[in-house]
Amino acid sequence: MATWDDVRRIALAMPETTERGSHDDLPAWRVRDKMFVWERPLRRGDLEALGDAAPGGPILGVRVPDLGAKEALIADDPAVYFTTPHFDGYPSVLVRLDRIDVDELTELVTEAWYARAPKRLATAHRAENA
Repeated sequence: MATWDDVRRIALAMPETTERGSHDDLPAWRVRDKMFVWERPLRRGDLEALGDAAPGGPILGVRVPDLGAKEALIADDPAVYFTTPHFDGYPSVLVRLDRIDVDELTELVTEAWYARAPKRLATAHRAENA
């Protein structure tokens, strides 16, 4: 299963990505100052909302292209993907890092980068990797 070292390696392999702490000073990765993946431990409100379903272990926040993608991920594998009321209406999903394999994590982080990267940069990267 994936680790924070995997997240860091995958994220920093994407063009113009930097690692800088979030507002909580937790690890976060950005493309041109737009955050696309970040460490997101559950907060008190999250724990209250999730109740007994609240997962333990490391939680990764990931930007997705739109709400449809978020809903599809959660429906496809709720053992890995979930959300909290804090993220209602926001195109991000929470990931149980210890339940996702590295290949799926790579795809997820790459798509998150594409969702936040400027269009020209994303287009150039796609062309280089086609």
